[in-house]
Amino acid sequence: MQVKDLTVEDLKLLIQTTVSETIESLLNDPDEGKQLDPRIKQQLIDSLQQTQSGKRGTPAAEVAAKLGLNW
Repeated sequence: MQVKDLTVEDLKLLIQTTVSETIESLLNDPDEGKQLDPRIKQQLIDSLQQTQSGKRGTPAAEVAAKLGLNW
């Protein structure tokens, strides 16, 4: 079947289905169902606790300088 053979309603349905499938594929989480490494999880917990206690992290400019990036 060719596009020229589709009715307006069939074409709308085809476009709608294609857009829905594309959006769904973009929004899927590729890490869904995977386990977080316990060390990384602990680092995240520690970072959150430090932030909540008012401690600030390394400034972005300092990180960029260490990596040799132009900031």
